[in-house]
Amino acid sequence: MTKIVAILPAAGLGTRMGAGAPKQFLELDGVPILILTLRRIAACPQVTSIILVTRGDEIERLQSLIAKEKLVQPIKIVKGGDTRQDSVAQALITVSEDTDLVLVHDAVRPFVTVDQITRVIEEARRCKAAILGIPAMDTVKEVKRASLPEDVALITATVPRERVVLAQTPQAFDAKLLKEAFALAAADGVNASDEAGLIEKLGHDVHVVLGSERNIKITKPADMDLARFYLQSERKKS
Repeated sequence: MTKIVAILPAAGLGTRMGAGAPKQFLELDGVPILILTLRRIAACPQVTSIILVTRGDEIERLQSLIAKEKLVQPIKIVKGGDTRQDSVAQALITVSEDTDLVLVHDAVRPFVTVDQITRVIEEARRCKAAILGIPAMDTVKEVKRASLPEDVALITATVPRERVVLAQTPQAFDAKLLKEAFALAAADGVNASDEAGLIEKLGHDVHVVLGSERNIKITKPADMDLARFYLQSERKKS
């Protein structure tokens, strides 16, 4: 049986949300976002275990929330670091050597589907590294901000949209490859905004599987309104 571990980094403070509480614990229809996301990941039968990474002072709270869930997979809670990369690194330390694939998914993307998770897993099985992504619909500009006011930027180039995708999660990788990428990053002092960025620095190809505009990452107040709309529309269909 293929062993697939899913890591959900949830140690952020959510400062852009301005809610006075970590965004992953904000509620949609009475349920914390993190728990909604956890349910989506756990609904994929190919995922064999799940690691949640949170701040030290949130571990007890998270344990209480998980105790109320009836999930098939074993759940482990790990204390995270100061950055997303640090948090995922802490989770990777606990991943056993017989693990085949590691799936990393944002704790605040509660609308991912089982189909999307499955397709990323299948592609990662084939090529060792795959992420979800969607095409850029808007015109993309490369800019610089040197010697300009904080809210002003200077365009330096227009990037063809056909060459751009917006990265999403989950991102799935061969477990040994991902550990190698994190080890190299730690040795070289390299930081990346997602796991794919570290794999790219190894020189390994990363494939993009088509995601969905509904697979939003909830990071600012306006995202909560959209999330409520998506949640209501899903419930009307069910």
